[in-house]
Amino acid sequence: MSNVYFCDFKASDFKDSKVEKIKRLFQKAGFAKFLNKDDLTAIKIHFGERGNDAYINPVFVRQVVDKIKEAGAKPFVTDTNTLYSGERHNSVDHLTVALEHGFNYTVINAPVIIADGLRSKNFRNVEIDLKHFKTAKIAADIVDSDSMIVMSHVKGHPMAGFGGAVKNLAMGCAPAKGKEDQHSFRPTVDTQKCIACGKCIKVCPKEAISYKSYGSSKKAFIDKNICIGCGQCVSECPVKAISIEDENDLSKFVERIAEYALASVKGKEEKVGYINFLMNITHDCDCFPFSDASIVPDIGILASTDPIAIDMASVDLINQQLGFEGTRLKDNHKPGCDKFAGLRPDNHGMVQINYGEEIGLGSKKYKLIKV
Repeated sequence: MSNVYFCDFKASDFKDSKVEKIKRLFQKAGFAKFLNKDDLTAIKIHFGERGNDAYINPVFVRQVVDKIKEAGAKPFVTDTNTLYSGERHNSVDHLTVALEHGFNYTVINAPVIIADGLRSKNFRNVEIDLKHFKTAKIAADIVDSDSMIVMSHVKGHPMAGFGGAVKNLAMGCAPAKGKEDQHSFRPTVDTQKCIACGKCIKVCPKEAISYKSYGSSKKAFIDKNICIGCGQCVSECPVKAISIEDENDLSKFVERIAEYALASVKGKEEKVGYINFLMNITHDCDCFPFSDASIVPDIGILASTDPIAIDMASVDLINQQLGFEGTRLKDNHKPGCDKFAGLRPDNHGMVQINYGEEIGLGSKKYKLIKV
């Protein structure tokens, strides 16, 4: 059973501020114990897509930076470039967005490094020998780091069900080619639903979508020989005409996420800490260029050295909440009900936890310790 440390957001004076609670969690979870002098320590973060405002506040990241320095290690704040076409597809644009969102040295007190290089070609093959992958492509600067603190904003996700520590490791530590390996499904177009609006054509990073004539009308068509399975068209379609054809594909997708998460920490399994933020819990991930309304109240912050345990605890705490009416949460509002299933009935979020435990990434059994 793994320890998961928890602080809620109740506060009556400075010692209960969020910045103080982050420092307290860092100490209680024992992160300083695995940091050696001069360790090059990655702080894995998501800088948020331009237009999104639910990403983790850089002021919170600063608290972790300062604690790492206090332990004698050398922190850097990092993420990898995206597979989809967006504002973070290469390191120049990615760093620009990070700076716009406040991730600069004055605020965070550490350098920002895009771990997979200028065009996402800086990676290493990590051997894992599992069901879906024998090797996984992991950003070189993640592999080369001595230790890591993974800071994750927990929220919904259109294909993974939810995103927390495991998904932050898997997609977040992989270059574009590694992200493509994890997706490796191909969406299909329901021509009865398609309204030929062209949004999917505009966002496709590989120009795999075009119009095709069906009698007197034209509909979107996906060339599966060109498609890289990024899923951006699925998220972008306003009438839900694009979907993953086989539900088993989504289940396998989430299993591949768990395998990549394991690869991301290989070689430093005992030198990784996790901090999950249960606030601004939205329908979609921070890769979207907007932030929707939260589906439940802000809950608190968790810390652990076990990514499966911290994600399991996060899901349990979210499910205990009374869901907000009038949001994207259409069902399961009552405390105790599965909130991510209320967002997406066919979600496969628990696969990443169950399969992650099966392959040795961590344990679902946890003890929640309030700090």
